[in-house]
Amino acid sequence: MVINQVSKRRYEIACYKNKVLEWRSGEEKDLDNVLQIPAVFTSVSKGQVARHFELENSFGQDVPLPTIILEILNKGELQVGEKERNAQLERVQNEVIDIVVGKLVDPRTKRVYTTGMIEKALAELSVHGSRGGGASYDAKGALNGPANAAEAEQQQGDDAPNKGKAKEKELPGWTGVVTTRSAKSQALDAMKALIAHQPIPVARARMRLRITCRLNVLKLNTKAAAAAPGGSAGKDVEEEGEEKKSGQQEEKSKGGLTTIKDRILSYVEQVESQEILGEDMEIVGFVEPGAFKGLGEFVGSKTKGWGRIEVLDMAVVHEGD
Repeated sequence: MVINQVSKRRYEIACYKNKVLEWRSGEEKDLDNVLQIPAVFTSVSKGQVARHFELENSFGQDVPLPTIILEILNKGELQVGEKERNAQLERVQNEVIDIVVGKLVDPRTKRVYTTGMIEKALAELSVHGSRGGGASYDAKGALNGPANAAEAEQQQGDDAPNKGKAKEKELPGWTGVVTTRSAKSQALDAMKALIAHQPIPVARARMRLRITCRLNVLKLNTKAAAAAPGGSAGKDVEEEGEEKKSGQQEEKSKGGLTTIKDRILSYVEQVESQEILGEDMEIVGFVEPGAFKGLGEFVGSKTKGWGRIEVLDMAVVHEGD
């Protein structure tokens, strides 16, 4: 049953609980599979159907019944028993944790975390309102932040003029799992919060790709990237600075041009193999997820139809001790 309060009146619709969740997550598209009875009630348990004038007063005149039902279904509160609600919450939380565990790794070792460690890190974010109440780490696993309270206070004073800017760029937050959203969408939010706040050192697991292109196309010149488009996504500031310096020197020597092959390699964090197969070159390597879209757009627009990308592994992780 889904309940919605409109104009101080309570309206209910009889639904299948699991189908309501699937409908709200976008998995279910057929409304007939969600509703037990296609009607609006003032009390489902008593079988009291809402009268026409009541619906008009609350939702407006000439509003069709299916539109009213959709509004209640999308905005209303799903009613379940406490025991059932807790079981459902636990199920969704386990799904979220499982997804996160499979997508995030320790950037230092490239190994996955246990479900317990991820659960503890998310609990810490939830308790502290995603303000990172404990230690935080950079993308390479190095400890971040002020060393003590005095340093933190000093830093807060120094940053006072920039408070307005900081508010505009608030980091992703995490307040815990809810049952009204799909596990997949909540897992994405959880990963964003973990990466932003780093209660433990985490990074997105890299993708493993095979990039194939004609040799003569790879040798063509193209405009050099202003900055490394994705290969530096998992690097710290020092490494990125050094790479930018060397990249700028190369660009100057080539008059701002580079080859298509070099531009493709700039998206690849680590090359596993390069092999010439007849008229083609095949590159297998690891790419940060954030660089995949840019790489795909570049290959699609610059290789004249002779380049293609295959995803060999969506998330490469190392398991074990």
